[in-house]
Amino acid sequence: MKAKAQTKKIILYIVMLAICVVTVGPFLYTLFIALKPATQGIYDGLLPANPTFANFVDAFYKTDFLRYLLNTVIVTGIAVPFNLLFSSMAGYALARMNFKGRSIVLTLIISTMTVPFQLYMAPLFQIAGELGLRNSYVGLAVLQISTAFGIYFMRQAFLTVPKELEESAYLDGANRFQVWWKVAMPLVKPTLISLAIYTFTFTWGDYLWPLINTTESSMYTLSIALAQMSQNFDGGNLKLISAASILTTIPSLLIFIWLQKYFISGQTDGAVKG
Repeated sequence: MKAKAQTKKIILYIVMLAICVVTVGPFLYTLFIALKPATQGIYDGLLPANPTFANFVDAFYKTDFLRYLLNTVIVTGIAVPFNLLFSSMAGYALARMNFKGRSIVLTLIISTMTVPFQLYMAPLFQIAGELGLRNSYVGLAVLQISTAFGIYFMRQAFLTVPKELEESAYLDGANRFQVWWKVAMPLVKPTLISLAIYTFTFTWGDYLWPLINTTESSMYTLSIALAQMSQNFDGGNLKLISAASILTTIPSLLIFIWLQKYFISGQTDGAVKG
C-alpha cells in the first residue's frame, strides 16, 4: 500500500513538472533570449553567456514603447472600473430584482458568450466608425466596459449574499441603491477583484479589436506594437522583441501575484449557486 501511494505521488510530481514546463517554459525561454548580449547568437546555447539588460533599455529607446505603454494603461484604466461598475449593477439586478422577463434577459446575456467575436466583428467596426470611436481610447475600451461574463459572474456572487442582511438595511431606511453599494458590494469584494483581474488581463493583451479599430500608429497598444515589430524579424530584432514581450507581461504578472488570494476566493464565491 505504501509503495502504491509513493508511486502515485511520483506520477503526480511528474505531471505537475510537465505542466510547469509547458506553461512556464516559453516565458523563461523568451527571458533567456532577451538577456543575451549582442555578441551571442540566439541559438548559441539556451542560457545567456553574459546576461545583460541592454535589450530592455533598447526596447524603451529604440521604439515608441512608452507611448504604446501609455495607450494600453489608459485603455485598461477605462475598461476595468467601468466593467466592475456596470457588471455589478446588472448582476445585482438579475440576482435580486424581480421583474418580468428576468430569466429571458439572463439567458440572452449568457448566450452571447457562446458567439465568437469574429462573427460580429465587422458590424462592430462599422458602428465604431459611425460613432466616431475609431482611433480613440473609448473606442478601444468600449467592448470591455460591460461584459456578459462579468454580469453573470457578479450575479452568481450576489446570490451568495444573505437576504437577511439586505432586509435589515431596508428596515433601517436604506434604499435599493444604498443596499447594493453599502451592503452587497463589500460582501463580494473577492469576486470584484477576480473580475478586475480578468478584465485587466484580457484588455491588456487584447489584439484583434485594437488591430481593426486603429489606423494610426500613435494609438497602437502594446500587443499591436509587438506584432508590428515582429514583421521586421531578424536575429537582433528577436532579442528586442523578447525584451519588449517580457516588459509587456510584467504588469499582469505582478497584479496577479498581488491579488491572487482574492482571485482564488472570488472564483469560489462566483460558482456556488445557479
